Amino acid sequence: MEAFVTVSGIAAPVDQPDINTDMLIPVRFLRKPLSSGYRNYLFFNQRFNADGTPKADFILNREPYSRAKILVTGANFGSGSTREGAIYALLDFGVRATIASRFGSFQMTNSYQNGLLPVVLPEDVVRHLSAQLHASPGAEITIDLPQQTVTGPDGQTYTFDIEPSRKEQLLNGLDDIGITSRYADEIAAFEKGMDAESPWLTGDALEPLVQK
Repeated sequence: MEAFVTVSGIAAPVDQPDINTDMLIPVRFLRKPLSSGYRNYLFFNQRFNADGTPKADFILNREPYSRAKILVTGANFGSGSTREGAIYALLDFGVRATIASRFGSFQMTNSYQNGLLPVVLPEDVVRHLSAQLHASPGAEITIDLPQQTVTGPDGQTYTFDIEPSRKEQLLNGLDDIGITSRYADEIAAFEKGMDAESPWLTGDALEPLVQK
């Protein structure tokens, strides 16, 4: 996955609270391959009319918000199911970070696992940032992960918390498999030692018993 260090870009205010994963990507699209372009399904029911034409009043259909790298959202963003497709849709649309006062627990875990940074800030700060974005379409926000800061359009900076292990994961662009692979030599040495100490546990030792 792509590492996250510092991201600056257009931010879009999506103020609705309790946006769940079915709103982020309806379940009927989860059967489609990633190559179909999951960005096309993000907020599908909110973005498109029944005939497939874009809804002009939906914020991500309007310039310059359609090029947003950061979403400033209502509380409890990404609540609901565990569907990882919600993260795929956000990333494919170009979003690298989401800012809210509260996230669904599965949404946070899936975000970290795929290189999307969920930033938790106090509700009053989120509302202040959202107001600036509404007032100045195209305004940018900067998120500095090493310093754990968010800088708003007015230049004011806010700090956020993140677990050290999650921070390292994002900075290095590693999912759980990537983290485990960093210890491949140690794992191989351990397994070799286990084979020597307990040969009856290996496949070769068990094969005669299986053949019987």
